Amino acid sequence: MATLKTTFAGLELRNPIIVSSSGLTDSAEKNQKFYEAGVGAIVLKSLFEEQIMLEADWLGDPNMYPEGSDYLVEYIRQHKLSEYLELIKETKKVCPIPVIASINCYQDAEWVDFAKQMEAAGADAIEINILALQTDVQYNYGSFEQRHIDILSHIKKTVNIPIIMKLGDNLTNPIALIDQLYANGAAAAVLFNRFYQPDIDIEKLKQISGNVFSSGADLVKTLRWIGIASAAVNKLDYAASGGIHSPESVIKTILAGASAVEICSAFYQNSYALVGEYTRFLNLWMDRKGMKTISQFKGMLNVSDLNGVNTFERTQFMKYFSSRK
Repeated sequence: MATLKTTFAGLELRNPIIVSSSGLTDSAEKNQKFYEAGVGAIVLKSLFEEQIMLEADWLGDPNMYPEGSDYLVEYIRQHKLSEYLELIKETKKVCPIPVIASINCYQDAEWVDFAKQMEAAGADAIEINILALQTDVQYNYGSFEQRHIDILSHIKKTVNIPIIMKLGDNLTNPIALIDQLYANGAAAAVLFNRFYQPDIDIEKLKQISGNVFSSGADLVKTLRWIGIASAAVNKLDYAASGGIHSPESVIKTILAGASAVEICSAFYQNSYALVGEYTRFLNLWMDRKGMKTISQFKGMLNVSDLNGVNTFERTQFMKYFSSRK
């Protein structure tokens, strides 16, 4: 019988299913249910730099004497961090699988110290999200990518656990950045983070939130870039995120080069039972194809020619349109 064990970011997972960072993973009780359902790893709900800064600013009254204002700002930061450290500790008590802390940040600041404390609290790895749109008219090309490298480099100097970089899809060349992230110590990359989806209500004439959840259509983008990246920069691990809404999609992403998948929307829309459904399907498919391990088919269908017309993008494009009359 096939084994579903896989290695991601140096962590041993019992299967490739990782529950992604979200409100689904904001308590030890919820995380225990995911463990009991059979997931391979858990990414805790993110600690958001912006949220901490905003709350600190609200408390920091500029009319107050400076020492008092500074005290309140520092208090809210430490309070949020202590809550997060407690989440790590309590989850580790009930979940004997890899527990990954998550930091969502946009600047190279005090997150170095936060990362050290997360490691001390028992996190098995840290996932870094640097999700922001670059809209400054005076933007210097490459500065956003350099920010990823700087934050990673500083955190790597202070912790020994693996660092996972979860990237947005707003990069001109993800491959060049991933190569530099690997050179600076990243253990894995997750493709891709999901932006807030805006919409407009034309009757109320106001901005509103668009669809919160991903859909199966989003898988195309994930497959394309994991297929290319896993061939071009093959010394670090990849997880697919976005569009994983069926057990077949798990297999597709592994064939493209992923070691694991991070699932969020499908869990919100269904239940913990989804884990069993996906792992059973994966087991049956592997048995049917004579695959004993995940590594046997990981990357089997990624890009086969990086220097010419690759099979994952341009060749398929030409085949598709040449068949249309």
